Amino acid sequence: MHGEQIFSADEFRGALGAFATGIAVVTTRDGTGRGRAITVNSFSSVSLDPPLILFCLGKEAFHYEGFAEAEAFAVNLLAAGQEALSNRFASEAEDGFEDLETESLATGSPVFRESLAALDCRREAAHEAGDHLILIGRVAALKAPRAADPLLYFRGGYAGLTR
Repeated sequence: MHGEQIFSADEFRGALGAFATGIAVVTTRDGTGRGRAITVNSFSSVSLDPPLILFCLGKEAFHYEGFAEAEAFAVNLLAAGQEALSNRFASEAEDGFEDLETESLATGSPVFRESLAALDCRREAAHEAGDHLILIGRVAALKAPRAADPLLYFRGGYAGLTR
């Protein structure tokens, strides 16, 4: 039996916002070959052997169906200074790829040339969890990290590293 919830959704969101996260743009190609992308901060490594990662996708996300059905996706980790790229895919964008340089690694999912690093994945599993879908990918190829600081998100806004 679950205990009664004694906090509001806003309080829960505030507590989660106290955990600094990196920002990633996850990309895929839909059934017609068009690139689709969404900004996430719910990215995590799962396993080194085999190489597995995950991201969580809200069921109300604008490209939910495309990602829920995708057999492959790429996770583009963003660098400090890439707020515009994050913002571009944080809201509904029918075709946000114009004027962006992308490449393909193993699966055909778009990889941004200027990303901090990228992980090109084949879908391993998907699990429904509350109002989200957890997508697990097996890394098929990667773009090694370049020398730059990460783009961070903290308490509802972008943040940087203090060294």
